[in-house]
Amino acid sequence: MAKDIDSIFFDITPQIEELALKCETNNAIDKELYTTYEVKRGLRDLNGKGVLAGLTNVSDVCASKVVDGKTVPCEGNLYYRGYNIKDLVKGFLDAKHPGFEETAYLLLFGELPNKKELKEFQEMLAERRMLPPNFTRDVIMKAPSRDMMNSIAQSILQLYSYDEKADDTSIPNVLRQCLNLIAQFPMLMVYGYHAYNYKRGEDLYIYAPKPELSMAENILMMLREDRQYTELEAKILDMAMVLHMDHGGGNNSTFTTHVVTSSGTDTYSTIAAAMASLKGPKHGGANIKVTQMFEDMKKHVSDWTNDGQVRAYLEALLDKKAFDGKGLIYGMGHAVYSISDPRADIFKKFVKQLAHEKGHDEEYALYEKVEHMAPEIIGEKRRMYKGVNANVDFYSGLVYSMLDLPASLYTPIFAAARIVGWSAHRLEELQNVDKIIRPAYKPLAPYREYINLDDR
Repeated sequence: MAKDIDSIFFDITPQIEELALKCETNNAIDKELYTTYEVKRGLRDLNGKGVLAGLTNVSDVCASKVVDGKTVPCEGNLYYRGYNIKDLVKGFLDAKHPGFEETAYLLLFGELPNKKELKEFQEMLAERRMLPPNFTRDVIMKAPSRDMMNSIAQSILQLYSYDEKADDTSIPNVLRQCLNLIAQFPMLMVYGYHAYNYKRGEDLYIYAPKPELSMAENILMMLREDRQYTELEAKILDMAMVLHMDHGGGNNSTFTTHVVTSSGTDTYSTIAAAMASLKGPKHGGANIKVTQMFEDMKKHVSDWTNDGQVRAYLEALLDKKAFDGKGLIYGMGHAVYSISDPRADIFKKFVKQLAHEKGHDEEYALYEKVEHMAPEIIGEKRRMYKGVNANVDFYSGLVYSMLDLPASLYTPIFAAARIVGWSAHRLEELQNVDKIIRPAYKPLAPYREYINLDDR
């Protein structure tokens, strides 16, 4: 009797389990060998300092300073093209205009636009906010995925087929492709979300973007059936996208962009690879884990104001006895920052305002309590090489939930911002480097003589 097709492709059979055991056994490497051979796991030393793998003008993450000849931790700062992110955010908030387009111009072209340049850039993005004819029907609606990051990556790869100059890696052509993808990304994201919901039996509504609206306003308008949003909602989503737009060349998805670009491949493949990286729960998917962790916490902590109950839950998390059993307090700690994440610091001021407007003051107070208690508890239970602080993901999930954004779009919204940074870094890699990135790995397996099949 023929096997059921689903069982062939999707069941983990005893045979697969046996082979998986071989994978685990023969792939295991003694952890001490990483120290013996001075391998920096994760390309970082024990203090979180990354291996220098390239040069960039796009952005800078600063978490330390030199005092009396010694490097010491300091309050975190993030710079876009040399401008402090705090100054950039203050600038567009004081001017009362959206920051996404202005900051995107800065990252892509290396300087802040004047009024004329900004207006022209906004118009350029607005006219590119369209998908090829029938693309929504033929691609997005054809095979909607429950995972929006995969769905968007699939759409990006499909756009390759619609581009007559898809493989041209000249700077003008790559810039054209990047501008198209930045402008089209919200439609790929929102339409993909609606298509999957329609597949599940919900009503389908597809709204065209409006040229007069900002990127954040269009996302909220297209996402909601009534197309309504408040000024504060649009302002906070816009700011969130600015804060997520880039984070140095060493974060996983941006490094992926550099690595894949160095191979000489096309823009669509490069951005799809970056999407695959960002999808991971240790990278762009972290804010979902934060919100899931807090939902579990609220079920097990009866009094959110009780320090003892909250502490007990956090200790259970670290002891792998709560939530997902991974021993992590999600949203706490960062590969670079040890005292503060400037993005979280900026975010926090507006999170409280949004929480009050939305009637979530108690929930915000719980987040704030965990932010203060977690570093101390982690310090008690873990061997620490550097400080621990709340990162941007700690608050972004709460913000997105208060904006009534579906959890499946948390990471795609991150990507809708970070695609600007990926584009800037791709252009920079193409401009300056003509070598494929190829790091070294030390082989450990002993050489062996081949054994004939009959003799094994």
